[in-house]
Amino acid sequence: MHIIFCADPLAPRAVDDAYTDEAQAAMASGLEYHLISYEQLIYEHDAAAAVRRVPAAATFELAIYRGWMLRPSDYQALYDALRARGIELINSPAAYRTCHFLPESYPLIRDETPATVWLPLDACGDLDRIMALLAPFGDQPVIVKDFVKSRKHEWFEACYIPSATDRQAVDRVVTRFLALQGDDISEGLVFRAYVAFQPIGTHPQSGMPLTREHRLFFLDGTLLADAPYWDAPIDETTALPIDSFTRITARVPSRFFTMDVAQRIDGSWMIVELGDAQVAGLPERLDVTAFYAALSRAGRDAGAVP
Repeated sequence: MHIIFCADPLAPRAVDDAYTDEAQAAMASGLEYHLISYEQLIYEHDAAAAVRRVPAAATFELAIYRGWMLRPSDYQALYDALRARGIELINSPAAYRTCHFLPESYPLIRDETPATVWLPLDACGDLDRIMALLAPFGDQPVIVKDFVKSRKHEWFEACYIPSATDRQAVDRVVTRFLALQGDDISEGLVFRAYVAFQPIGTHPQSGMPLTREHRLFFLDGTLLADAPYWDAPIDETTALPIDSFTRITARVPSRFFTMDVAQRIDGSWMIVELGDAQVAGLPERLDVTAFYAALSRAGRDAGAVP
């Protein structure tokens, strides 16, 4: 199994600074890695040129991309360009899209995650339509995001809405969210019921509430690694209910994905969202060396292209 990293845009033979530690851990674990040009893929729309430094394989070999988030269309282009060189990414473009876009994965986790509604990008400026969409929430607080990301570090400004019935607040927060996202917005708006999770502190810059959350990495339905999402002191006396999460993995049509989970005030756990593990950040408290060692061990079993 190979790892595909993004190259440093100023030094195309070197790994992007953000992934240097991961590249070193991959090498230490016996995993071979190759570099692609993110800039040629995204800005020049030349996937073939982006992957030209990846050696061609005589027979199909499996690879995992570990790099910056990609729109599904760009992931498709990368997938096809690598496949033309005999390299097949572990997740198909359909699998990538399913875990990357919350509305795509929501049916898989509906009963274990906060209530969620959404609307397409062309309706994002229609406040009447937004308020109608929010009606089932009553006066509950909600958060707003796009299909992929929130502005959680602008918590009160562009994320948290204290009451779904407060038209003025909805307009203010949504307008600010759209302005901050700009051209980077993904697909449309998503609104989610705000759930009070177990607090562990407050973000020192944004004032965003920090809660007891974990990020779990799954490979072929098996838990590969997990770590607290936030780099903050937490009470670890109560264990994660791993078995309840792994029962859900059979529903997910992806070989390599993440599951973010959080503990409610009453002690129960909820799924926050799924993600494609190829573009998911590693939490600060996750041991990068151990992560790649586990990936290498699992890769020896998962290394064949199915």
